[in-house]
Amino acid sequence: MQGSTRLMDVADRTIRVRLVKDEEHFSEVLMGWALTAKVSLWISTANLKELHIPAPIGSRARAKGAYVSVLETLTSLVRSGVELRILHGGIPSRPFRAELTKQKELNVPGKVLRMCPRLHMKLVVADGGRAYVGSANFTGAGFGAKGAGRRNFELGVVTDDPNFLDETQARFDRIWSGKECGNCSLRRVCPEPIDLLIEKRKARKARANAPTAVPRAKARTSLRPTER
Repeated sequence: MQGSTRLMDVADRTIRVRLVKDEEHFSEVLMGWALTAKVSLWISTANLKELHIPAPIGSRARAKGAYVSVLETLTSLVRSGVELRILHGGIPSRPFRAELTKQKELNVPGKVLRMCPRLHMKLVVADGGRAYVGSANFTGAGFGAKGAGRRNFELGVVTDDPNFLDETQARFDRIWSGKECGNCSLRRVCPEPIDLLIEKRKARKARANAPTAVPRAKARTSLRPTER
């Protein structure tokens, strides 16, 4: 990995990590490698809020120094075939939900976003090859382009250690796939348990793929010409 690194013991192993802090969450993690994912991008966050990034290079908005919603870029990733998964612990902010309604590829129940009230971990994994774990939520003050006097004080680490990636992704996937829902003591207050959400998605998909019954055409009656 480029940049300064530290050694960390994880499950009796030593791995190499890079420390990221404050603004580096935006410049190095989000813009540096997360939003350039080619295969998959998994995000876990306790809070989910709208955040803005510089407009795409070459656009008129970029020439004017404008910022756009990160959801526009996430939509572009999904359109290019990137598997996008976002786990969040609470109801997204109102501005986030308003922008989400404009992004039809993202605004499909249970496809890209799934909520778990117990979720508090902050994780970003791109292409299964690099992971961020730390304090920052996926919000403007955490990963956005806010000024130094407005952003949160955040601290985290980035690593490309294969075993670390396997463990973190396995943990993420277990929650994402609803395997933690069955024995959850908060199930009764959960707005929509993920395992039920998955079943609804399967049912909707099955209905969408079911063959459409074609009504039979009425048999034509052969009329004999009237005898004269």
